[in-house]
Amino acid sequence: MLIRISNTVLKTRMEKPSINQSDPQKGSLFCFCTFTHMKVRQHFTVAEATQKLQRYCAYQERCHKEVKSKLQEMGMIPLVIDTIVTQLIEDNFLNETRFAENFVRGKFNQKKWGKVRLVRELKARDISEFNIKVALKQIDASDYTATLNALAQKRAAQLPPIHPQKKRKKLADYLLYRGWESHLVFEKVNELI
Repeated sequence: MLIRISNTVLKTRMEKPSINQSDPQKGSLFCFCTFTHMKVRQHFTVAEATQKLQRYCAYQERCHKEVKSKLQEMGMIPLVIDTIVTQLIEDNFLNETRFAENFVRGKFNQKKWGKVRLVRELKARDISEFNIKVALKQIDASDYTATLNALAQKRAAQLPPIHPQKKRKKLADYLLYRGWESHLVFEKVNELI
């Protein structure tokens, strides 16, 4: 695409950074401006944005923070963001209790996270204390200890034969990173090694 502005020609491509060259025949200056990864901002009506966010929430459970972030990326103003979030809550597309429960269940069952990590991640998503407590109640105590036992034994078996103190440290660091409570971790480490 060429655009002539007085003696300057603006040529746009989606490839390289801009360079300047002069045309020896005409003596005019050519400015080759190229835009890489230029994001063209689309404009959405409230109805279009609501429909887009309904699909976004129907695909997977979302928290309010994720939805607000998505609406801000779409260029919506704060008043419209609040209106759309309220509409999504009324239509049951958005429910923080349901999100917290699904998040805890999924991360505990799939990634074997402990309660400390789960709480930290939920707080990072601005989930209320009440919803966090409700979500954590669905983890059965026997499942929780069984998961810790299985995870600790599996990790202990994977560690190379090294000095017992280093082995204890590596196992403890692994379990603490996964979000297990420190008193449970140190009991388990002392029991296994």
